Amino acid sequence: MEIFKKNTIFDFVKWSKYGLFMSILFTFISLYLFFGVGFNLGIDFAGGSSVQIQYKQNDAPMEEIRHLLAGDSRFNHSQVSKFGANNEVLIKIPFHNDINFAELETTLKALLFPSGDFVIRKLDTVGPKVGDELVKSALISLILATIAMMIYVSFRYEWRFALASIITLVHDVVITAASVIVFKIDLNLEVIAALLTLLGYSINDTIIIFDRIREKMLDGKKMKIEEVINEAISNTLSRTILTSLTMFFVVLTLYIFGGQIIIGFSLPLLIGVIFGTYSSMFVAPKLAILLGFSIEKYYAKEVEKAKKAEEKKRMRELYEGGRV
Repeated sequence: MEIFKKNTIFDFVKWSKYGLFMSILFTFISLYLFFGVGFNLGIDFAGGSSVQIQYKQNDAPMEEIRHLLAGDSRFNHSQVSKFGANNEVLIKIPFHNDINFAELETTLKALLFPSGDFVIRKLDTVGPKVGDELVKSALISLILATIAMMIYVSFRYEWRFALASIITLVHDVVITAASVIVFKIDLNLEVIAALLTLLGYSINDTIIIFDRIREKMLDGKKMKIEEVINEAISNTLSRTILTSLTMFFVVLTLYIFGGQIIIGFSLPLLIGVIFGTYSSMFVAPKLAILLGFSIEKYYAKEVEKAKKAEEKKRMRELYEGGRV
């Protein structure tokens, strides 16, 4: 399915200077959020308990719940928020040495009894030691996945294109991770899963475009690198838009109908799809140019490689024919 005609060429290189400026701006904002604001660690990493409560009345008494929890010092700094429906509440309880987490359900039922008739639908508890191990595992997963992508693109492309794709990959992950802080989402395993998914999606999108750029450079036409990039991205534009929209609407469906329980996965990935798509078209190719890629040198190198391959083939034929 083609949305745009194949002979329609858009000037992506010209527009990419604006995309690059936006990327730099978003990156600096992201770094400020990382070091100036910081992540709000979820129960998975910080330790503690997450309790989902459903009241039988139409509206949960939020203020009364906060008041009752505040009356017990063991539940200081607990967070109380609505969870989906008006009669459902999510309570996040930080780890406390004086709380017997094995008896937490009984303790909460007794403590919140004056607030009305309710049932505890879900209770998850993570100890601080387990939280530290999960943090280490999450970081190792992200680092190993990024290194694997770096090794792959380093063998696949000329080093400037490889470096551009790696920078773009880090750019997408950094901005998406910053969105977690902006939307006040707890940093938990769902967020890490979204970032890992984004790594695969983003590098795949960039590789599709870079492959087409390489094909255009090898088809024998003497063109400027800007012309090659514009034609390559324009030719893959329909595919890029269809793929991105498919991914976008699937994740949007998860975000709308999945509720609060998977917002840590759906919302960051939703943002990541947007940034991953635009960066593969407006950032990665422009970076390759800024890094000093020369299409003339590339042609000369490929011609030399072709000559060596032809000479090797000729020598093999002579050897097999008994003439050497």
